[in-house]
Amino acid sequence: MTLSFSPDDIRKQAVITESKPVVSEAEMQQAVRTLLLGMGEDPDREGLRDTPKRVVKALKFLTSGYQQSLDELLNGAVFHEDANEMVLVRDIDLFSSCEHHILPILGRAHVAYIPDGKVIGLSKIARICEMYARRLQVQERLTQQIADALQGLLKPQGVAVMVEATHMCMVMRGVQKPGSWTVTSSMQGVFAEDARTRQEFMELIRHRPSLH
Repeated sequence: MTLSFSPDDIRKQAVITESKPVVSEAEMQQAVRTLLLGMGEDPDREGLRDTPKRVVKALKFLTSGYQQSLDELLNGAVFHEDANEMVLVRDIDLFSSCEHHILPILGRAHVAYIPDGKVIGLSKIARICEMYARRLQVQERLTQQIADALQGLLKPQGVAVMVEATHMCMVMRGVQKPGSWTVTSSMQGVFAEDARTRQEFMELIRHRPSLH
């Protein structure tokens, strides 16, 4: 089923997921000190003295997507065009954090849509991916959020999103399987309904064109 959102729906989707700080930065740093103590470390030794401050700063950056909204990110970069051929932005680097262990998710996204009277600035596609990636995530939800955002903003003929990622919670702990990749996808509109359109998308993301 193709999802369709009005601009108001998209704004609400962004607002609902925004973080409302309920603790101070000092309290967050104290929590990091407690974790260090729990590990058997001395948070007052030279190498760790500023670690709580650095950890809090890093976490705030890595989850900065909570403080962004689609309205702010787009800044009006939606344009009326008669184009009706596939637009694909491939190999968008993604850096996220899994919500179960707060360990890195490293990968890339491939995003395509077929316009129906409106197009979006290409760099904004990468920024949409980045906004949702910079939140605590599961890969399935991240993939769906990117697709839903484009579908709601542009009302295109269809949207396709594929995310390929490796999860450090599988590599560094647990099953400890380096080299494993997780692939998720969301197909909407003609990408879900037309096998040829879906196949074209798959072939384009597999092909690595030479720039020379």
